[in-house]
Amino acid sequence: MRNTIFHKTEITGSLCDLWKEIRVNLVAPFLYIALWACVAMSLMLFVERLYMTAVILCVKVLGKKRSTQYNVELVLQRMEKNGSHPKLLVQIPMYNESEVYKLSIGAACRLLWPTEQIIIQVLDDSTDQVIKTNVMAECKKWQDQGVNLMYENRANRNGYKAGALREGLQKQYASDCEYVVIFDADFQPEPNFLMKTVPYLVGNNKLGMVQARWKFVNADECLMTRLQEMSLNYHFSVEQEVGSTTCQFFGFNGTAGVWRIRAIKDAGGWKERTTVEDMDLAVRASLQGWKFVFVGDVSVKNELPSTFKAYRFQQHRWSCGPANLFKKMTKEIMLCPRVSVWKKIHLIYAFFFVRKIIAHWVTFFFYCLVIPACVLVPEVHLPKALAIYIPATITILNTGGTPRSLHLLVFWILFENVMSLHRTKAAIIGLLEASRVNEWIVTEKLGNTNQSNKSKVSFFKSRFRCGERIHKLELVMGVFMLYCALYNMQYCNDHMFVYLFLQSGAFFTIAFGFVGTFVPSMK
Repeated sequence: MRNTIFHKTEITGSLCDLWKEIRVNLVAPFLYIALWACVAMSLMLFVERLYMTAVILCVKVLGKKRSTQYNVELVLQRMEKNGSHPKLLVQIPMYNESEVYKLSIGAACRLLWPTEQIIIQVLDDSTDQVIKTNVMAECKKWQDQGVNLMYENRANRNGYKAGALREGLQKQYASDCEYVVIFDADFQPEPNFLMKTVPYLVGNNKLGMVQARWKFVNADECLMTRLQEMSLNYHFSVEQEVGSTTCQFFGFNGTAGVWRIRAIKDAGGWKERTTVEDMDLAVRASLQGWKFVFVGDVSVKNELPSTFKAYRFQQHRWSCGPANLFKKMTKEIMLCPRVSVWKKIHLIYAFFFVRKIIAHWVTFFFYCLVIPACVLVPEVHLPKALAIYIPATITILNTGGTPRSLHLLVFWILFENVMSLHRTKAAIIGLLEASRVNEWIVTEKLGNTNQSNKSKVSFFKSRFRCGERIHKLELVMGVFMLYCALYNMQYCNDHMFVYLFLQSGAFFTIAFGFVGTFVPSMK
């Protein structure tokens, strides 16, 4: 018996010595390199956030947004006095939108503009015959009321949204339109939207596009939509405003914007080579010398995805597409003779590399892999200033756009860390052009379903569907971080286990589908 115990102890001691040798000679050097690579990325993101914050503070203090530099009121008064309203095309692309088509079509048809100078174009790629029939009936209703509305349905979905928009511009009745206004199927502009945006383009021939802000009608639907609001408000309040103020470039958001049709043609038109056709067009138009302006004072109501499945597909497209576009356009941007060196640096380094790639990578690799791994490898020292203070500063700057949700800061951090897993994976797919690089899944919208089923909506799904509800990657990460938390609590003298337990819980929560809303009537 004693010999058996001694033998087991000897084996255990040998394994511990072996692990220590592997850890010191192989794991620690690799982890050390990964740590400082993440630190470098974190500092890049930190400097970028400080720069944007400084610009925004200057804009706020001086009260000089770029949009205020244009005399829009004078242009509008001149148009109304002379009756010189330009002809507009309003495009509404949609695909099997059973819940929101009435909202978007109705809002577009109520836009204030001379009837003979506006064409509403419904680009319906629906394959569901019932939905197609309903959309046609809605269009017919507005046509009977005197609205100049054109219903277009394609036999195929070539090019997806980009293909639909391109074909819509090629229609004969659109040939004499000067500007095109784009609204996705869940967007509901106010009647005076055109009066507040089109004059920018009419009075300034160098402007190619005007982008309005998004306003979320279902931000209070659940915790997940509140967290989305925090991220998107930063995007509009800071990123878009800084791009508009400094170098007059920012990414078109694909909707709630007005384009000069000549700018679209100069850029080569709509292309479907990536899943971010809107960003692609904006970059190409900018390289042609066109300027953009962001009008943050004009907002358009729309819907946030409130189911995790819809949100995950959306984030894959929004992360994979920019990375893929970055790969395709870097050389073109560098060699473009029409734009300044400053704009080239802004496009390649700030807009693409830091915001679309580094921001995802540092969140996942640093906070979800390297920091937990440092707990298991004591030979690698983790400086608190780099692990705590810099990330905390970045986080506070990111959430400054939504003061009403500051009490949700911890939930936002944990949720964003979990989502960085999908965004990092999507960005890598985009850079490598691997499978799913061109995956296009329309973001599911609930429209009035959210209200009609209010009593049935829950933070927790009520039915267990193994294929839809359990997410394996999050489950693996949850187990990993839970082990690191237990190890830290048992063997370390710091309190890193507090963060690790919380982050592990976030991964498990999402892994088992306890996030977002669930509407039982949905299929």
